[in-house]
Amino acid sequence: MSDTPQDPFKGLILDEEEQTIENAFDEYVSAPDLTESKQLIEDAARQYIQLNTSKPITIRVKQTDLIKIKAKAKRSNIPYQTLVGAVLHDFAENKEEIKLR
Repeated sequence: MSDTPQDPFKGLILDEEEQTIENAFDEYVSAPDLTESKQLIEDAARQYIQLNTSKPITIRVKQTDLIKIKAKAKRSNIPYQTLVGAVLHDFAENKEEIKLR
């Protein structure tokens, strides 16, 4: 037995798809500071999740307005808080115009 390790890939013939993958490895560039890059991606993912979660709020509204909102929500078969959230979202996204005095 020989003590020198043999290359198991020597003389290997690749098909077109395998050769494309092999060539792509030549273009791969390692991040100079992998730990810092990983932390940056994790922070971005965490912030994305935080921005897309709902947050409970407390607001004061006139009793008559709340009754009307609940009635409209009931006619649409949705919870009134979902309706209020949808209206706030549309306003935040400039999809709904509200006259502010």
